[in-house]
Amino acid sequence: MRGARHAGILDIGKTNVKVAVVDLETDREVGVLTCPNVVLPGPPYPHFDTAAHWDFICNALGQLNEAHPIDALSVTAHGASGVLLTASGDLAAPVIDYEFTGPDDLASEYEALRPGFAETGSPRLGMGLNVGAQLFWQFRSDPGLLERTDVFLTYPQYWAFRLTGVKANEVSSLGCHTDLWDPHENRYSTLVGKLGLSGKMARLRPANDCLGTLEPDVSKRTGLPPRTPVYCGIHDSNASLLPHLLKRDAPFSVVSTGTWVIAFSIGGHRVKLDPGRDTLMNVNAFGDAVPSARFMGGREFEIIMKARKHAFARRDADTVIDRQIMLFPAVEPRSGPFQGRQAHWSVEDSGLSDGERFVAVSYYLALVTAEMLTMIGADGLIIVEGPFAQNECFLAMLQAASGRRVEVQGAAATGTAIGAAMLVSGARSERGAPAHRAKAYTVCEPSLKTYAEAWQDLVRNT
Repeated sequence: MRGARHAGILDIGKTNVKVAVVDLETDREVGVLTCPNVVLPGPPYPHFDTAAHWDFICNALGQLNEAHPIDALSVTAHGASGVLLTASGDLAAPVIDYEFTGPDDLASEYEALRPGFAETGSPRLGMGLNVGAQLFWQFRSDPGLLERTDVFLTYPQYWAFRLTGVKANEVSSLGCHTDLWDPHENRYSTLVGKLGLSGKMARLRPANDCLGTLEPDVSKRTGLPPRTPVYCGIHDSNASLLPHLLKRDAPFSVVSTGTWVIAFSIGGHRVKLDPGRDTLMNVNAFGDAVPSARFMGGREFEIIMKARKHAFARRDADTVIDRQIMLFPAVEPRSGPFQGRQAHWSVEDSGLSDGERFVAVSYYLALVTAEMLTMIGADGLIIVEGPFAQNECFLAMLQAASGRRVEVQGAAATGTAIGAAMLVSGARSERGAPAHRAKAYTVCEPSLKTYAEAWQDLVRNT
């Protein structure tokens, strides 16, 4: 959008809901408000509190707009979610929490219905991590739901609809292991018809399309001008990837960290993806298929560290290396390259200090990440984004385990909010633009490589 200075970004994460203001001239967040994404237990099933999200979003936009007048809005949101709307635009059913295990009850029946990995590039996942499995379970559990449903929306586009009243779908969210998209043919998969949703899928729009302007009641509630443009929006991990697609030459890989750690390979080696190890084809903002892999690294870190201090001293790292203190997969066994395995330590972990535990779990997360990069044929530079980009232990071990250069992109230059803001500043978002300066991580101690090789041998031979 020419002349825009500040973009307001709705960033709906699995752990937190964030509203940010991005300065489009500097690609920096200049204002941020957050609230926890609390899952309601039901009835009828665990679901996202979209009403509370909306109240927070409207209030946050109003507050942020007073300090940094917002010229345009964009949206990014987590994957594995979609929304069913009635003809009046209300929810036909609550937005199901993708960690709800109900869909597993119909796993064998859904498996017989869903398209294969060759068509969708989408692995069969547990719980509701395949949106198709959610929908199959919902329609079976609520026989009147399909009839009530007028349209299906991908999740970022639902929030754009709340802002504008315009209904849309977008490929980066459809291509996020939903089973609903064929990335090779760039069209809906055969599952859409099997679920009875043909004719009920919202119109496809590019992520950087301007859908329209604010609904009058939204303008009044937030204080934003009624003519504020709203852009279609994008899946959150693909929002993190977008700045690199625009500014870098292949090959490279991006590791987006948060609740999920997702690795993307751009221009890497051609490999055969293994759906049994949580590899998949994501779809980027341009509609291109991107080999990817993922695990719940942020969740695993929280499980291991709990309320302990997230800090370490050099002696902690030395102790972990000298004693070969290792954590083995999988802390969260329902996803990732080692799903189904039971996590265990090489030592009795109750005797570990907080610092030793922090180092060991950071090394573990880096080693799993390195494994994912190998699985998807990644080559060239590794760019790390998100919370793990501040973790020196993670970065050092990732470089040692992968044998490749690791770069930390400055927080002001990338991330979900910055990527979503680039949908607004389309005139400057052209491939080949100069890359932001970033910090290169170049330290690689031989002892780390020895540790990594020992861990890899033990994991692969177990």
